[in-house]
Amino acid sequence: MPLAEKLVILDRDGVINQDSDDYVKSLDEFLPYPQAIEAIARLSRAGWTVAIATNQSGIARGFYDEATLAAMHERLEALVAATGGEIAGIVHCPHGPDDDCDCRKPLPGLLERIRQDLGMASLQGAWMVGDSLRDLQAGDAVGCHSVLVRTGKGERTLAKGKGLERARVFTDLAAFADWLLTQPEK
Repeated sequence: MPLAEKLVILDRDGVINQDSDDYVKSLDEFLPYPQAIEAIARLSRAGWTVAIATNQSGIARGFYDEATLAAMHERLEALVAATGGEIAGIVHCPHGPDDDCDCRKPLPGLLERIRQDLGMASLQGAWMVGDSLRDLQAGDAVGCHSVLVRTGKGERTLAKGKGLERARVFTDLAAFADWLLTQPEK
């Protein structure tokens, strides 16, 4: 069972791959940042558990289906594996904002699913990395440290300046990984 202090939970769009206001709807539109793939692999190789929690309302909106999303995630896992890393799990919310689910961030349902899937008692002390306030709010709800990256919607989130008092801000996932891997062990 992983330790919460050695768990990094990532949002997907805007953190790992290029985001789009028109949604990432196909495998061709799924464009990972090369430095993000390498950052995930470096964290994994250094003994960190890396999981992904992503809102995918494009499914509810009919822009793509579960099979298309699965193909994107298979590619992501293959890219990370090719660089010597591993993703412990990927969970997603297929619902729209008005579907009244318990998994759509900023609610903590996706993070709770990761906790359960990994057999952990708590996520207190884990890291939640996102490009939007809703990502950080989901992490805050379960005791994660908050990290905002400037990629994706990160600059817009930073410009609003609300709810970021506890967040550490990094240029991108690679910069966060560089910092995290230099921190002393607790």
